[in-house]
Amino acid sequence: MVNRLPGVYIVSDSIGETAEMVVRAAASQFNSSTMEIRRVPNISDCETLDEVVHQAASNHFLIAYTLVVDELATHLRQEAERHGVTCVDILGPMIEALKQSSHITPRREPGLLRKVDEMYYRRIEAVEFAVRYDDGKDPRGIELADIVLVGVSRTSKTPLSMYLAHKRIKVANVPLVPEVNPPEELFKAEKGKVIGLTINHEQLSHIRTERLKTLGLKGQANYAHPSRIEEELEFASKIMKKLGCPVIDVTNRAVEETASKILEIYYRRISNI
Repeated sequence: MVNRLPGVYIVSDSIGETAEMVVRAAASQFNSSTMEIRRVPNISDCETLDEVVHQAASNHFLIAYTLVVDELATHLRQEAERHGVTCVDILGPMIEALKQSSHITPRREPGLLRKVDEMYYRRIEAVEFAVRYDDGKDPRGIELADIVLVGVSRTSKTPLSMYLAHKRIKVANVPLVPEVNPPEELFKAEKGKVIGLTINHEQLSHIRTERLKTLGLKGQANYAHPSRIEEELEFASKIMKKLGCPVIDVTNRAVEETASKILEIYYRRISNI
């Protein structure tokens, strides 16, 4: 005779993934080869619950549920008891324990975990985007990005791209160098998407000199030379004027402060779309 666990209806006002994971974890503790699980997601009315209870009673199934709406949970428990169906609340006891311990009223909104997960994956996607389209690696990122940052080297383009990615905003950045023509995609970008970053000569010289030291190079290298810095900043200024893009001076600004300015421009642009 084959050992067989009773089937389980998974009932949820969201997708039911949490309850199914718990049921499968519990089932793994038994030496049973088979167990049937039927998921009934997105429950929003009592009539559907009545039907599930009727089917569970007919098929000798259990019911496991995650219903955060009190009215639905109460109705299911009452109907299950009336039909002699075993009904297990997966989420309710933990919500109640947290409520009693914190004296905070739960929101009782279905699908909140999924919303949190979606935000997390959007953040990861934005971080991966920032890495893929960092430093002008691929001009196709200009069209795909929410924001495109341009400027000379050491104007915090990469740190800003990563900071904004953690706010789920996709950012590409393109360095402006006199020896390299900017990609044509920059000039085709929609108005307001491209944002220029600039900095004063003295601070840029200091930043680049310190950068050379960390690399074990002499501070007198062309990269940090005043004439080279002036040439780069003038070139970048001309390109930004040609682009007609807003420009932010990052001199003595923390990344967070500059990011705040960028976000102001971004939200103003998308509110006008």
